Amino acid sequence: MASMTDKDYYAILGVETSATTEEIRKAFQKKARVLHPDVNKAPDAEERFKEVSEAYAVLSDDEKRRRYDLMRAGVPYTGTSSPQGAPHNPWAGTGSPFGGPFPFGGAARRSSRRAYKPEAGADVIYELVVDRDDPKSFRHRTITYQRYVPCDVCDGRGSVEEHAYDTCPTCGGSGHINVDLNDVLGGFGFGFGTMVMECPECRGTGRVVAGACSKCAGTGRVMERSEVEVDIPANAHDGSEIRIPGMGNAGTNNERTGDFVCRIVVPAERLSRRSANGFSAIGLGLIILIVGLLFMGFSPLEFSVMIVAAVPAIYGIFLVLSEGVLHRASGWWRKAGQTIIGGMSQGLMVAIFLVLFMSCTMIRPYGYYGW
Repeated sequence: MASMTDKDYYAILGVETSATTEEIRKAFQKKARVLHPDVNKAPDAEERFKEVSEAYAVLSDDEKRRRYDLMRAGVPYTGTSSPQGAPHNPWAGTGSPFGGPFPFGGAARRSSRRAYKPEAGADVIYELVVDRDDPKSFRHRTITYQRYVPCDVCDGRGSVEEHAYDTCPTCGGSGHINVDLNDVLGGFGFGFGTMVMECPECRGTGRVVAGACSKCAGTGRVMERSEVEVDIPANAHDGSEIRIPGMGNAGTNNERTGDFVCRIVVPAERLSRRSANGFSAIGLGLIILIVGLLFMGFSPLEFSVMIVAAVPAIYGIFLVLSEGVLHRASGWWRKAGQTIIGGMSQGLMVAIFLVLFMSCTMIRPYGYYGW
C-alpha cells in the first residue's frame, strides 16, 4: 500500500496546489457524487471513492495539508504543536519529515515504509533444476541469491532513536481518519454519515518511525546478496522442498525473518499439459464410477448413467496414451498419481450430485427410489 507522500492528492481531486479550501471542497463534491458506490456501479468506483475521500480528508485540514506539502517537498516539519496523545513532536529539527538525513534523495523520502508497521519477512522460494540421470546433480550446492537482511545501522529496528516509534501526527494514534460526507455533500450524503478510513501515513498502526535510519529509510532492512548451503537428498523428486530456517527475507522493523525454501525441479518427472489433463480426467471418471457403484443400483437407466460418467476416464486414457507418457523416464508415475487424486477430489461433488439426482428422480413401482 502506498504511503501518503506517494500519492498526489491534488491530482486525485483535480485541483492546483494553490487551491483554496473551498475549491478543494467543491472538487471533492463533484467527484464524490459521481463515484459514490450508491450511484456508480463500476468495479473500481468504491476504491476511487475512497481515494478521493482520503485526498479530501488530508487537504481540507490546514494542519494535515501543511504537513503533506512539506513532506512531499522534503522540507523539515518544524511545527511546535503535537497531536493529542503524542509524546513529542518527532520531526522537529531532524533534517527531514521522518528524522535523519536522506542520502538517496526523493526516493527515500517517499518510501512507503515510513509507518512503523512490523511485518514478518517472506520466504525466499528458489527453484533448483536437477537431472535424475546425473548423480552429480544430487549433492552439496552453494546457492547465491538476493534477499532482505536486517539493517546493520539500526539493528533492524528502522530507527536510530532509543524509542523506535512515535504517535502518528496525522491520526493522533487512532490509525484512521474520518470524512463527514453529510457535511461535505449536503443532502447528497446517501445516509453514509462519517466515513472511516485507514490513515495513509501510519497505514493503520497509529505509529510512525521515530528518527528513521538513513540506510534503510525506516524499514529496518536492506537488500543484499546472500549465500546458503543446500544438501540435496538422493531421494528428492520433482516438487520436493528443502527448508532452511531464518535465511529468507528479514521482516520490517525487527520482525522475524522468513525461511529459504529450495524447490527441486526434475524435468523428466513432469507431465505435459496434455498428459496432466488426461490423468485429471481419469481421476474424475474414477470417482464418479466408485461413488455410483457404492450408492446406486443396477437398473438399466442407472447403469447407463454410470457408463456416460466413464467417458471422462476413457478420454483421459486416450490423452495419456497419445502423449506417450508411459515410455518416458521413470518418475512420471508420481506426478500421475498426484494428478489423478486431484481429479478425483474435483469430481467428488459432481459424483455426489449425480447420486442425489438419481435418488430423487428414479421412480419405482412402489414409489420414489431412495437410499
